[in-house]
Amino acid sequence: MTDPIMPASETAYQKIRAFILQGEASPGMQLTEEKLAEISGVSRTSVRDAVRRLENEMLVVRSASKRLSVAEWSDGEVDEMFTLRGMLEAHAAARAAHRIDGEALDDLRAINKELKDAVKQSPPDVTSFLSANRRFHDLILRCAQSPRLSKLMPALVEQPVVRQTAHQYSKTQLNQSAVDHDELISAFAAKDASWAKSVMTSHIRRAFHSFSVTATPESL
Repeated sequence: MTDPIMPASETAYQKIRAFILQGEASPGMQLTEEKLAEISGVSRTSVRDAVRRLENEMLVVRSASKRLSVAEWSDGEVDEMFTLRGMLEAHAAARAAHRIDGEALDDLRAINKELKDAVKQSPPDVTSFLSANRRFHDLILRCAQSPRLSKLMPALVEQPVVRQTAHQYSKTQLNQSAVDHDELISAFAAKDASWAKSVMTSHIRRAFHSFSVTATPESL
């Protein structure tokens, strides 16, 4: 059986979202329906539907004059996003510790090996790192078995990527993510929710401080 054809509005949503999150669009960059239609290869009507979803995710914003642009945030807003993300991902990790099975643990180990292999490249394969990192956290979220968390998490996890991505992180910082993941796997294997929650909390806070340092003009 073949998969159903993706609606044009969904195609537009996925392609525009990727355009923003993969760093091709800079914060504050003005967007037009014509440009977005060109990027996504669909009609402007479908683009409008996609833009409404992206506005709800706070990835794009409209000015008082209705001009559309890529969202940008203050340092305080980024701090808040990471704080909220840490709270939610820590809760997801605690839930997952009680629900994860052996197959999911093996999958986490395999994904983290991919992440480590990406970091070992010279220079590190950041695209592969980001893909593996996202799959690792997505799997934890699925193991948490919480529809509410599944709806709340995506925007908080990806919003800061618009401003700064792992392309600016050092190899040491990328390696630290793999070390944190190994400890999370150990906590899950032990079915220890408190341990998993603690590791995830420190993992996200460490990511925030790495992000903050790389985002400052002095570090560029």
